Amino acid sequence: MMELQVDPRRIARRIEELGRIGRNAEGGMDRTTFTPAELEAREWLKARLRELGLAVRVDAAANVWARREGGDAELPAIAFGSHVDSVPNGGIYDGALGVLLALEAMEVLKENGTPTRHPFELVSFSAEEPNPFGLSTFGSRTVAGKLRREHLDGVRDDNGTPLVDALRSAGGDPDRFESARRGPEELAAFLEVHIEQGLRLLDRGVPIGIVTAITGIYREEATVRGEANHAGTTLMANRTDALMAASELMLAFEAVCREHPADETVGTIGRIANFPNAANIIPGKVQFHLELRGKSREEIGEALGEWARRADEIASRRGVRLERKLLLDQHPVAMDRIVADVCAREAEKLGYPWMPLGSMAGHDAAHMASLTRSCMLFVPSVGGKSHCPEEESRIGDIEKAGNVLLRSLLALDEQLNR
Repeated sequence: MMELQVDPRRIARRIEELGRIGRNAEGGMDRTTFTPAELEAREWLKARLRELGLAVRVDAAANVWARREGGDAELPAIAFGSHVDSVPNGGIYDGALGVLLALEAMEVLKENGTPTRHPFELVSFSAEEPNPFGLSTFGSRTVAGKLRREHLDGVRDDNGTPLVDALRSAGGDPDRFESARRGPEELAAFLEVHIEQGLRLLDRGVPIGIVTAITGIYREEATVRGEANHAGTTLMANRTDALMAASELMLAFEAVCREHPADETVGTIGRIANFPNAANIIPGKVQFHLELRGKSREEIGEALGEWARRADEIASRRGVRLERKLLLDQHPVAMDRIVADVCAREAEKLGYPWMPLGSMAGHDAAHMASLTRSCMLFVPSVGGKSHCPEEESRIGDIEKAGNVLLRSLLALDEQLNR
């Protein structure tokens, strides 16, 4: 195998270049799903891919694919990439770094005229992050056959924009939506590079994390229905205040998560809407998004069951109606041992320390694992910060991850015979 190396200066330049698309006045990243900034980022990426002579296509779920043919037409593709959408006021590394290192790998292969047996496919998935349409990991779930056309019906963002219209603006096709699904026979492996979004690698001074499993994520929308009334003339004994009930429900959820014996079982209330949200009206309805994460299905179920028990008691005592709508129920997913071993071996050949670790965040690789051998490489996050403007990874660590990605892709190309 040729001793190929990524170019850290080119990577750093592209991180900054792509990072300017969607940057807000405070320095954060506002490149949420199917917004003008996210559409601009897509066009930037497609232009770079076409410059490399790759065959670029946008599937019906608006995922961006770029293919480099291999020498054996009978072999399935080795895929790699991540996503370019961001959370509101996020950072420039989350998701984007995985796409940029995939782009760099393609460029190094082209520069060196390196042949491969398998086709190589770069992918930038649509809507990985939680978004106003309420459908995160949208692109990878569609590719894995977990999201179907019927799931798009009636879905709108907070401004009333239909998801089907937003999807068309990004080059997707709601009418052919399920054509985006890939079959297991089409893919030999999938590898994703991502920032760790935590402190484990940084605290240990280790530049490479090899992910063993991805956390399970359960997310639901809770609606608390009380009774709106005059804030001045309604006595406390006569109130059915949806906001006060919702507050108690949320605190009960926090208590359940804090009391759970597993440290990795964590819960968050990340989105709240109060109606009618006026100073002189008792709230009649509150909606909030509840999320649970854990390393096992059993631990998530334990916490969820205990909160449901407490929630029923609170709702009954306060006289409100609690409605619950499932948004996401993603099981914990183990990563592929063969791909992980290849990544570990290539890191060791390069002299890079590495460590195995679980991912406490969800990723597209979790859904790709239902289709093909999948694994992830983590890059240390400065200060453990992510989903904020201060998000950062050091270019030296990024270079090492890029080299492990590149060498692992070539090693998989040699080793896998399907």
